[in-house]
Amino acid sequence: MINPNLELATFGGGCFWCTEAIFQEVKGVEKVVSGYTGGTVPGKPTYREICSGLTGHAEVVQLTFDSTIITYKDLVEIFMTTHDPTTLNQQGADIGTQYRSVIFNHNDRQKVIAQKVIYDLMNYFDKPIVTKIVPLEKFYEAEEYHQNYYRSNQTQGYCSFVINPKLAKLRRNHADKLKT
Repeated sequence: MINPNLELATFGGGCFWCTEAIFQEVKGVEKVVSGYTGGTVPGKPTYREICSGLTGHAEVVQLTFDSTIITYKDLVEIFMTTHDPTTLNQQGADIGTQYRSVIFNHNDRQKVIAQKVIYDLMNYFDKPIVTKIVPLEKFYEAEEYHQNYYRSNQTQGYCSFVINPKLAKLRRNHADKLKT
């Protein structure tokens, strides 16, 4: 039986490995898929093409979530407070348009909610928020080796030095929204 309360949300907050690891810990999130969207080159892009910065696509995650357990507003707040939404086309050492901070809304309701959350969080940051909100057009699932990356590679250096601190921040700031 299909759950009528399931919705989609799509976020780009730099490397999708980080964003995926964060949302896999959030209660109500049923599925997290790493992928690409927002580009201008037609057809399904490859990771190599994305890394060139020439396709215009962003690394994103697409969530399937149960809106009776977690709200879209809560997801946007988690997204905005677990990456740096004040750096243009960059997250840490990852630089390029593929690492931009972006919310791809699936409908007008999501757009309005995301705008309000960003407005409400403006004073939370020392610099202006540069996160864009744009309608989702086409989502492309990333290659299989990108899926569940953190869970499969926790001892890898990137996971230890980049993802673990973001997860610690998630656990500190959003403990009430995490799976047990």
